Amino acid sequence: MKPLVPVAPGTRVVLGVSFFVLFVAVWAAATFGGLVSKTFLADPLTMLKSGYTLLTEMDFAEDIGMTVWRVLGGFVIAAALALPLGVAMGAYKPVEAFFEPFVSFARYLPASAFIPLLILWAGIGEAQKLAVIFIGSFFQLVLMIAVTVGNTRRDLVEAAYTLGVKDAGLIRRVLIPGAAPEIAETLRMVLGWAWTYVIVAELIGASSGIGHMITDSQALLATDQIIFGIIVIGLIGLASDLLFKWVNRRAFPWAQLGR
Repeated sequence: MKPLVPVAPGTRVVLGVSFFVLFVAVWAAATFGGLVSKTFLADPLTMLKSGYTLLTEMDFAEDIGMTVWRVLGGFVIAAALALPLGVAMGAYKPVEAFFEPFVSFARYLPASAFIPLLILWAGIGEAQKLAVIFIGSFFQLVLMIAVTVGNTRRDLVEAAYTLGVKDAGLIRRVLIPGAAPEIAETLRMVLGWAWTYVIVAELIGASSGIGHMITDSQALLATDQIIFGIIVIGLIGLASDLLFKWVNRRAFPWAQLGR
């Protein structure tokens, strides 16, 4: 094992699965062994039984669907607006100078702090939840995309100008293609953050969704249901992350060289 030396795909899978196995083993030992009261931490078997009940008898699948829809809806809106603005800020320094101070300021504002205002403005419907995800994702995306585009290799830019490319062509044929793999990675990372925002939005003023189920379970001290909800979030997030990575590898195979 040496720094920065990649491991074989099979070894990576074995190591990743091994940690999950170890985690569940420690969890089971702590709960079945009586080290932790089941009132505060349900054991794995009880959690699985409660999860089955949630899915088959309590329409939890609909809650999952609502949460996924909210995440994707808010994230897609944020990405659709952040991409052109981020590219413009990265390509044109006057645009960056105009927007960057406010974007840098706004990205430090926690999305959860806007929930009371958003409830006043938009009620407790879907618009409020989409707005929370939008606020939490948009400013992060804009700044990260701007930095990525602005860090385009200068030799590529100079070569393009030498070949007679115009400003619009430089953006379309050099800056965007050169930054595309990193932009895709940025989208992948921020999508993971969007999941934290939607759960926060669903903890307050929601009548459906995974966060709503977790809130109801907390009132009943049903830690088995709470843990199941958390695990479902993690599994969906992991699946979306792996899908994003697979799409990025297919779309930008040259970006994988040297990794």
